Amino acid sequence: MTRRTRTADRYGATARGALTVPAAADNLPSARHRRGRGFGALALLGAIFFPLVVCGPVAASPRLAAPASRASAQARITADWVAFFSGSTPVSRRIALLQDGGTFATVVKALTASPLAKIVGAKVTGVTLNSSATKATVHYALTLGGKPALSNMSGEAVLQNGTWKVADESFCGLLALEQMKAAGCSG
Repeated sequence: MTRRTRTADRYGATARGALTVPAAADNLPSARHRRGRGFGALALLGAIFFPLVVCGPVAASPRLAAPASRASAQARITADWVAFFSGSTPVSRRIALLQDGGTFATVVKALTASPLAKIVGAKVTGVTLNSSATKATVHYALTLGGKPALSNMSGEAVLQNGTWKVADESFCGLLALEQMKAAGCSG
């Protein structure tokens, strides 16, 4: 077979007939482009999958979170929200579970010193993640000694440095209910 004649296997001609192509066709930009595209695609796939093979899988972007990831985020938010309001949670952990907790450290310490704080708890009734999965609306009730004290409450959780935290505006809203002011709260 010559360079000028290609078989059906290459160009889709019938088995009887042959397709005649000028010898210079292999040097045309379109022919070179077709050959180069295979290598380019291979290089792109290699760039994507090589780090996965060498380093292992990378965590998915929150924006692309799968339903299972969303469910685990909701479970994590619920656990962190309950821990923040629990009377048995150490002050340092509470501060860590509050958005920009260092700003409110003095207030959190003062609140947890109260004997009443030892019997406070929270019961989360629902968590709705926003579309980017970096914020969530939390529906909850605050309890005293296991009995509802404030029901049908709504607050916000935020993802900060990889941890779901009680949003500072939610915390400030609760302080406002108690007519308390704190640095870090507006108004």
